[in-house]
Amino acid sequence: MDFDLLVLGAGSGGLAAAKRAASYGVRVAIAEGDRVGGTCVIRGCVPKKLMVYASEYQELLANASSYGWQTGEPHCDTSLLLANVRREVDRLNSLHISLLAKAEVELIPGFAQFLDPHRLAIAGREVTAERILIAVGGRPHRLAIPGAEKAWVSDDLFLQERLPASIVIVGAGYIACEFACILSGLGVAVTQVVRGDRLLKEFDRELATAVQEGMAELGINLCFGQQPTAIEGTAAQLSLVAGEQRWNCEAVLLATGRRPFLEGLGLEQAGVTVEGQRLVVDAQQTTNVGHIFAVGDVTDRVNLTPVAVDEGRAFADTVYGSKPRVVNHELIATAVFTQPEMATVGLSEEQAVARFGAEAIRVHRARFRSLNQALPARGPRCLLKLVLEKASDRVLGCHMVGSHSAEIIQMAAIALGMGATKADFDRTMALHPSISEEFVTMA
Repeated sequence: MDFDLLVLGAGSGGLAAAKRAASYGVRVAIAEGDRVGGTCVIRGCVPKKLMVYASEYQELLANASSYGWQTGEPHCDTSLLLANVRREVDRLNSLHISLLAKAEVELIPGFAQFLDPHRLAIAGREVTAERILIAVGGRPHRLAIPGAEKAWVSDDLFLQERLPASIVIVGAGYIACEFACILSGLGVAVTQVVRGDRLLKEFDRELATAVQEGMAELGINLCFGQQPTAIEGTAAQLSLVAGEQRWNCEAVLLATGRRPFLEGLGLEQAGVTVEGQRLVVDAQQTTNVGHIFAVGDVTDRVNLTPVAVDEGRAFADTVYGSKPRVVNHELIATAVFTQPEMATVGLSEEQAVARFGAEAIRVHRARFRSLNQALPARGPRCLLKLVLEKASDRVLGCHMVGSHSAEIIQMAAIALGMGATKADFDRTMALHPSISEEFVTMA
């Protein structure tokens, strides 16, 4: 065999697994047909968060005068912003390549295709490996409607030289909502078209409603109950059509979900079973073929970067490090970088009711305007929420909408992971004045 381990895909999960396995002294190679870093670094979390930061300046500048700062008419040079974001992505791509070299992991440029369970073809080279880890991630999904090829998906947005004056975003999930807020904050006229009756349906309804209210306050035009049927026009002027409705714009963004990227892998040659559009694995990340494993979005379980990283490291620890462990997919903190920001860990109110019954849970909440909005007297209100099991007083869910939600909930996740009760929260001395103190003072 050429290698002890061959990893397919140099994204978050693949990189984590490859470097951890190499640290145990095994011969590791990683195959990647695109830049190194995967969705998160190249076309996802990192460039998106940089644009989130950029978009927040509009509100900061708008509020500046109430604090005595005199500013002119704000304007964002989106061409410069996009160029700077791409430069940072390029830097991170180079950094990850150097880290692979430092870890003594061989990088094989090219997309891999199975020839049989142990042999793969990569850019004209035949490679064999004792074990293979599939970590090729996912790709944006386009609606199957006429003219869909005229629209952008999320990957495309970061490649633009400038942002459009107007855009229609199709979707109700976190990607659609985040880009709606980013683009609105950067001066783009945003219409968001939603097939259902609410945003962020996978999250706590009360929190999603608070985000929706904040988005409407930003000036985002939210259109519910609309089923897109076509995209018409030219690159300079497009129209999204939904029945009798038509929205004219410079660009359409389809943020209608992501799917595992299985095309071209030749999984049938390896005997790997595909269920629906994903790879099925057990708790040890093993597919139906004993020496072939999979981590990250290609398994379509919890599609988050830290989850893929932990799955990759758990695989390497278990198989090569004599440190067997299983990833806990039950308690995972997550954030939606909208304006206002939302973050959550544990069970939503609806999930808690479904699992324990409405009579067995108790909900505490606080809704208020944060101190940094006191002088401007504008902007969305914060929402903090604790979902408890009555019998044990255990905190089942901790949720927040407001500034720095992700930073605050990250720390709350530690408490929930340790089984904290409401009494434990109440015994914690408040840090005043702060938004997060409401979690330890709410009655």
